[in-house]
Amino acid sequence: MSMSSDKSQGGKQERRASERLPGLDGNMDFATREAFNLLRTNLMFSFADDDNARIIGVTSSLPGEGKSYVACNLALSFAETGKRVLLLEGDLRLPTVAKKLSIRKSPGVSNVLTNSINDISDVLQRNVLGSLDVIAAGDIPPNPTTLLGSRRMQKFIGLLAKSYDYIVLDLPPVGTVSDPLIVKDLVSGFVLVVRHDRVDKSDVKEALRQMKLANARILGFVYNGNSGNSGSYSKKSHYYGRYDKSYSKSYASATGNNSRRPEVQENGQKPK
Repeated sequence: MSMSSDKSQGGKQERRASERLPGLDGNMDFATREAFNLLRTNLMFSFADDDNARIIGVTSSLPGEGKSYVACNLALSFAETGKRVLLLEGDLRLPTVAKKLSIRKSPGVSNVLTNSINDISDVLQRNVLGSLDVIAAGDIPPNPTTLLGSRRMQKFIGLLAKSYDYIVLDLPPVGTVSDPLIVKDLVSGFVLVVRHDRVDKSDVKEALRQMKLANARILGFVYNGNSGNSGSYSKKSHYYGRYDKSYSKSYASATGNNSRRPEVQENGQKPK
């Protein structure tokens, strides 16, 4: 496995991405943009004494909480500081980043992990939005957990860490599958996305219980979707609704019925 320095892929991808993902095209409302900038700043302080690449896993308790949307915007926020940033799609079950950014979905992570591609530059999509680089999930494999827990995944992350200051790793919901915990030793810590009016306190508690049992480092929470400006969030809610339907269908055997009425605390506080 190797990584070359070809940077010839940026232009058209950057223009396409800005046309697809709400929030990454300069049209995000001020409060939301500042929230992402504050999240970025808080995370940077969390790694103040660490000179190595910071690898941030982004997950959620359940499907439909917007963890991929948060991962994309967080990665862009880091890239806007002039740092070398990679958005790495680690959700090999129902990947959505490529569609959000209007980039090719394959080859990607799974193709590297199955030895079908040896040069990482063949899956690296550079300057997708500004200076942000992205590696999509690739072809959906039958054994994502095995691939994420493989020695090749360790080597893959190790090589990428030599070229970037920050790597934002989009992962499946920790309350649905074990994939995030499989890579907990490869990341600097996790950000847990909690969607307003989507999850029970019990769902978040269970996610936290699993992460603590695995000795996973929790960097913080993103309380997503709560706003007094209902108009600015109505389109986003509809977007997440489509995502949730697809994701839940994909994981029907694992998630069961998640239709109960959610209750979560306001102001982003950790549920008691």
